[in-house]
Amino acid sequence: MDDDVLDDGGHTYNPDGEHAFPSHRVNEILRFVEDDSEITAYLEAQNVNPVARKGYNDHGATHVNIVKNRALSLFNLLKAGGIGFNGAREQGLEEADEPVIIALAAILHDVGHVVHRDRHPYYSVPIAADILDRILPEFYDTAERVRVKSEILHAIICHHTPEQPLTREAGVVRVADALDMERGRSRMPYERGGRGIDTLSSQAITNVALRTGEEQPVLVEITMSDAAGVYQVDELLKAKLDDSRIEEFIRIVAVNTREDDLLERIEL
Repeated sequence: MDDDVLDDGGHTYNPDGEHAFPSHRVNEILRFVEDDSEITAYLEAQNVNPVARKGYNDHGATHVNIVKNRALSLFNLLKAGGIGFNGAREQGLEEADEPVIIALAAILHDVGHVVHRDRHPYYSVPIAADILDRILPEFYDTAERVRVKSEILHAIICHHTPEQPLTREAGVVRVADALDMERGRSRMPYERGGRGIDTLSSQAITNVALRTGEEQPVLVEITMSDAAGVYQVDELLKAKLDDSRIEEFIRIVAVNTREDDLLERIEL
């Protein structure tokens, strides 16, 4: 697979690129929802509770865009590596529905923040269900719509909860959520201006890139400016990778660029 299909380490999905999956359906749906006024309003509103009221980091449009693009990048690398997915298949859906499930779950996974930051995945499910009931009929008949919706909601509920993903599509969304972890963007809450480990580690990650691996289909390259970044990798990314159903296909390498640190490199 050409790493340029999804540029900037997985930041940007190129609908016109060559993909290792059928992309016509997800591209059509992404065009449909791109300027959807209701989704746009939710992406703005869902940042108020976590950011303005609780002092957390961004959970709005920028975060959602990063997660969507990295989820599709991760999915593409896995498909290019010959990894099969079970969510759409076990519902009797088509391969082209796999990226639809992943993309829409990524877009709607944090919408429950409009209710509360705490337990937000559980609030995301009914809100996302209402939005999907409006969007999916444009592309699916009734039976297909119910099955696609079910898989999207499963991926949403598993992204930040004790519930274990039962599909690899859900696992992709879960891991992609954690990959939004560069400086100041960690999924772990941090105190603005504080000096605790959450704060220090959240500032230490300078870059995250998704590449084609050698032994595993996916290589996640993380660049740190300080060894404190290991806390992000171990406490956040590893925790979401474990039991994601895709952990055996991903190699994580974190490199510390600070020359006077004892820790230069770790691998998961």
